[in-house]
Amino acid sequence: MDDMTTAKADRYALRLRKVSKAFGGVQALNAVDFEVRAGEVHCLAGENGCGKSTLIKVVTGVHQPEQAELIELFGEPVDSITPVQARQMGVSVIWQDLALFPHMSVAENIAFDSLVGLRPGLSRTGAMTERARAVLDRLGVTLDLGAPLNDLPIAQRQVVAIARALMNDARLIFMDEPTASLTQSETDRLLDIVRKLSADGVAIVFVSHRLAEVLDIAERVTVVRDGNLVGVYPTEGMSQARLGELMTGHHIEHEVDVRDRPEARPVFEVTGLSRHGEFEDVSLTIREGEVLGLTGLIGAGRTELAHVLMGMRRANAGTMRLEGAAYRPTNIREAIARGMAYVSEDRLSLGLLQKQSIADNTVISALHKLLEPTGLLSERKKDALVRHWIKELGVKIGQPEDAISTLSGGNQQKVVLAKWLATDPRLLILDSPTVGVDVGARAGIFRIVRQLADAGLAILLISDEVTEVMFHSDRILHMADGRIVSEIDPREITVPELEERIYA
Repeated sequence: MDDMTTAKADRYALRLRKVSKAFGGVQALNAVDFEVRAGEVHCLAGENGCGKSTLIKVVTGVHQPEQAELIELFGEPVDSITPVQARQMGVSVIWQDLALFPHMSVAENIAFDSLVGLRPGLSRTGAMTERARAVLDRLGVTLDLGAPLNDLPIAQRQVVAIARALMNDARLIFMDEPTASLTQSETDRLLDIVRKLSADGVAIVFVSHRLAEVLDIAERVTVVRDGNLVGVYPTEGMSQARLGELMTGHHIEHEVDVRDRPEARPVFEVTGLSRHGEFEDVSLTIREGEVLGLTGLIGAGRTELAHVLMGMRRANAGTMRLEGAAYRPTNIREAIARGMAYVSEDRLSLGLLQKQSIADNTVISALHKLLEPTGLLSERKKDALVRHWIKELGVKIGQPEDAISTLSGGNQQKVVLAKWLATDPRLLILDSPTVGVDVGARAGIFRIVRQLADAGLAILLISDEVTEVMFHSDRILHMADGRIVSEIDPREITVPELEERIYA
């Protein structure tokens, strides 16, 4: 170990000892220790609800702990801290929603904190632009500083959020699910930026449910379960399976589970389907009780294909048949009426009504089944339907009338499933169904998926996560540049071989 590495290891950006925090009768943190070295990339891992967010909010002054033997930032002990003080000391958080301003320019977003309370002026605007450009240069990134943030893809907005943290002289940055909505190539570029920050001495706490990237980017991982510290582990030599066990407390099976159904009745058939500029000449068949995986890089045309199958877009050529009959929906209502269901990759904006209750979200797609002969909604039928699917899918809730936002990501996704299963579909399309869902909840969701298939439901599973399609599909289709380029038997290929095909 050289002198610089030794010095880095001896300096701490953050040290916590025996920190506890409770909300009502729930112990969110129970005597938790946590430390991050200067310049270290450190992962904070655990299932949703384990206490990760509470810990971050204690460090940033949002929550005050009931007990703490030590809270030390950059070598300085602190008795209590406010969000303003935390930011002034160099602590920054990039939450999953980024907390940026979509109608402001890139430069204004980067320099926002320095603009608060100031009157606009040409000289001030010029100085702001130069400072924003200097921060982006430090990251090795070029962006149009005058462009509205709305015009940028999500990957570039992540960069803007990081640049804003650096504008505030951040020395410790928490990143909450930073790659959840990124393509593989975008993820690779973001991880390169994280490595650059680490080399500059910035400490990074990386929070992600994607275990492969956790093991790739982090030096150490702290695992928290049910508010308790499980341990701190070096990532070198750690496997995804072992990390998953530490996070959940039980073994999670990762093995190919193929059910051969060559004689099963075709439920959905697509022949030569095309939509100009998005995909070309797509043909596929999904049989009763089959899970057909569809994978490939984001941008390959997978979600665009799903939108055509659901009547959200129109094909320019080709045919579709559902249960043997011609199928060409002009809108999503027609698709639902014919027995199609679609779990979108964007749960927050397309899958759920965030201001509505768990019950309302569960029944929203099946209201026609709840009407009395008078045309009024039957509260009795609604209550029965909601309770049936909450029990059937094992959704952990307080009361059905609680807001959907009170649930964890995994339980929200189960409600999205319930919403569609309540329509009695014949084909269920799952588009990236585990985005933002922790490892334990993912296993639960895929157990439900297999049970649905065993009951006869045809399922199209779309995902860019190779292990998802590998371990949960009966057949896999590889889509690239808008075309189906190969069909793969999961039993005849390894995960690295499949990854090599997709990312080549």
